[in-house]
Amino acid sequence: MSSVWSFHFPNMFLWRLGQGMTAGRSLCNSQRIFTVFVQVSVQRTYASKQSEKKKARAFVDWRRVSVEGGKGGNGCSAFIREFGRPFGGPGGGDGGSGGNIVIKANKRVKSLAKVKSIYKAENGSPGRNNSCHGKNASHTVIPVPVGTCIKENGNVVIDLERNGDAVVVAHGGLGGKGNQFFLSNEDKAPTLATAGESGEKCVLDLELRTIAHVGLVGFPNAGKSTLLRAISRAQPTVAAYPFTTLKPHVGIIQYEDFEQVAVADIPGLIRGAHLNKGLGHSFLRHIERCCFLLFVVDLSVREPWTQVDDLMYELEIYQSGLSSRPHAAVANKMDLPGTSEKLTLLQEHVDMPVIPISAKEGRDVGMVINHIRELYDRDMAQVANQKGETENQSHKKTVLLEW
Repeated sequence: MSSVWSFHFPNMFLWRLGQGMTAGRSLCNSQRIFTVFVQVSVQRTYASKQSEKKKARAFVDWRRVSVEGGKGGNGCSAFIREFGRPFGGPGGGDGGSGGNIVIKANKRVKSLAKVKSIYKAENGSPGRNNSCHGKNASHTVIPVPVGTCIKENGNVVIDLERNGDAVVVAHGGLGGKGNQFFLSNEDKAPTLATAGESGEKCVLDLELRTIAHVGLVGFPNAGKSTLLRAISRAQPTVAAYPFTTLKPHVGIIQYEDFEQVAVADIPGLIRGAHLNKGLGHSFLRHIERCCFLLFVVDLSVREPWTQVDDLMYELEIYQSGLSSRPHAAVANKMDLPGTSEKLTLLQEHVDMPVIPISAKEGRDVGMVINHIRELYDRDMAQVANQKGETENQSHKKTVLLEW
């Protein structure tokens, strides 16, 4: 009896132990799968609920950049050593030139976020013996968005307004001369070789200013983003709290004659914006490039006409003549009760066209689109007249010179 028990007990124990290990392994695998599933779902939920503030971190419209051109390669001092040429003479080659720093406007770049703080171009290769010259270094190209303004010590160097515009901001140094360069009748065996020159160095300020025909200007939560969504395909964030928009959005209005007009949603300004309060100068600069402005007024406030006065004051203090550009007032939120009386008072207090709309419901939004086209056509006609006058003056000067 004891022998039978002693024979079966180890086998049963081992069988139970194997079953337990298999169950534990499957349990561990299921726990791992569940943990990975929870982590992926949490990450997707977090990414989908990212706020506009976190998304706007990638948008940078100002950078201070230190640039330095590459150093030129040194010249070589060497002599030719070949069979049958005991007096081969000097054979040191010149050094290669250093690379330049080039800033180029690219329409595919939308922000200055990827622009580094320090750029240094490649150095030129030194010269070698047997009259071998050094290789010129390749240039370093910094892609920036269209509409980037380059400043040095507060002064504008250049304005990159079109796609493909480029400027060399730091030239590379010239390569040094080898002793072959100094060969003359007076000195048949020169040993002089010069070092390469250092590249130019400077500190620049890059400012991005949104290029658009129309600028939507207004206080926070006035309905600018809702209006831009109603008149174009742009999708800025819309919410019931102020400062929802933290970066400029540009939408395109397409007309039946295939004409396209760009409209920029400038983030909300507040009183004292010219003193850099709120978003301040960070986004006031985006209004400088707009040909005409639309003041979006919130009719739900007690005295909506004060918003227009405050906005025009802030623009004029920031830059003289900015408030005198062609403009109109868009009276938003007409769907709210009690706005008809405020609309009448607004039309009495302001000296500009007033367009009553409800951007949320899309009511009378077509009037805004038509008025934008009128302002656009008027501006294009003025530009054409100025261009024609300039051509006439240049033609007169050419005729006088020929005479």
